[in-house]
Amino acid sequence: MQRQLHLQHEGKYFDLREIFDRLNARHFRARLRGYTVVWGRRRRQRPKEYFVFGTIQEEDRVIRINPALDQPFVPLWFLQYVMYHEMLHSVVPDEIDTSGRRRVHTEEFYRRERQYPGYYRARRWEEENLARFLR
Repeated sequence: MQRQLHLQHEGKYFDLREIFDRLNARHFRARLRGYTVVWGRRRRQRPKEYFVFGTIQEEDRVIRINPALDQPFVPLWFLQYVMYHEMLHSVVPDEIDTSGRRRVHTEEFYRRERQYPGYYRARRWEEENLARFLR
């Protein structure tokens, strides 16, 4: 069980609750209710090969954003895109492929994600800055 100390939506630079509420109103007609949005736990070591910007735990309605994004060089619009991506998981159903594996990033998910204003800008920023989050 995660300690309550880490379950916070207010970071040093960004307030996740505020971001969630604005995106919910604008893109989801305020239909996403009962969600907790928090900064995840800080890792002792940075990852070497991949970086997870955010996760959603749908059964508990918890969205966690990597605390490494709470930095002044991270644009608000990029963090909004990351939050939108996680929120989109709650409205686009998973699929089971022919081998029986669950797919959360389906064609429908990607189609709707690309509709997000600033999608291409955010993906370009991610590519250009990913090394800042890795070792």
